[in-house]
Amino acid sequence: MKHLYAPTARVILVTLLLIGLALAAGSGYHVIKTYKLGGDGGWDYLTLDSASRRLYISRATHVMVIDADSGKSVGDITDTPGVHGIALAPELGRGFVSNGREGTISIFELDSLKPLGKIKAGDNPDAILYDPASKHVFAFNGKSHDATAIDAAKGTVLGTIKLDGKPEFAVSDEKGGVFVNIEDKNELTSLDPNKLEVKARWPMPGCDEPSGLAIDLKNRRLFAGCGNKVMPIVDADSGKVVSTQPICEGVDATAFDADNGLAFASCGDGNLTVIRQDSADKYSVADTVPTKKGARTLALDSKTHQVFVVTADFGPRPAPTADQPRPRPPVLPDSFVVLVVGK
Repeated sequence: MKHLYAPTARVILVTLLLIGLALAAGSGYHVIKTYKLGGDGGWDYLTLDSASRRLYISRATHVMVIDADSGKSVGDITDTPGVHGIALAPELGRGFVSNGREGTISIFELDSLKPLGKIKAGDNPDAILYDPASKHVFAFNGKSHDATAIDAAKGTVLGTIKLDGKPEFAVSDEKGGVFVNIEDKNELTSLDPNKLEVKARWPMPGCDEPSGLAIDLKNRRLFAGCGNKVMPIVDADSGKVVSTQPICEGVDATAFDADNGLAFASCGDGNLTVIRQDSADKYSVADTVPTKKGARTLALDSKTHQVFVVTADFGPRPAPTADQPRPRPPVLPDSFVVLVVGK
């Protein structure tokens, strides 16, 4: 006698088909908008203020500020030689820019974008971070291998934290912890933002040249983008690598969307890897989304859950020289764009 609830072959086939369609659909992310901005110069980090709908884009000697929803210009922060990153302190009404070529930090007013002055940092300040728990800004100096700590409200230098090597990107847990990738040592460093000292150094086995870094505040997991196409996911309390996922090539930034449980890695090969979080220690690649070659940095909009990447068109790569053994291809004039990746 046939069991009353035994699935028929047709039911099984339909179920498998639905599962296959769900897997094939991936994350659903794709490029939904392109903002053509043009202008000269390279670029580095992006910072997005979801509340004000402003996207800050570093452009060699200045910071472009655009409306995140329309792509229209809001303003420009000038006199930022060799700009790398932008940190925002909304409760203080201030922003901070790392000027790598000048070794300074620019302070500006968030509402008007008016410059408020400059502070001396270390040698080649790169990533920059505002820690809301301590109300300190940290500029991570790539050549002097240290971090300059700044009182965000007063605009004064508090001290310097010596690091083990070349720092790359950094994040705050907003509870008294700051974490930074050390690119040339393949490690993560945990800092005390109040005592201005190193708390721990954690090696990341199997990770070469970590750059981008993001954090899951709830589960206390760190997402590091590594140059050998992997993303270690690290326990922020113990430094243990709980999972390692494959990502695209040429990563320079990562992000984590807490609402949707998705991690992102943007890469120079023209792809965005989307990683799904099934639990605090279980992850899988959901999708590899085509963007455009050179789109290696990103900003996540926590309001719309969209990802912003930037790039341009490139000319032929010059021949290597003694001074420039790894020359970059030139950026073609007025080809700079912002790509909005969403659903």
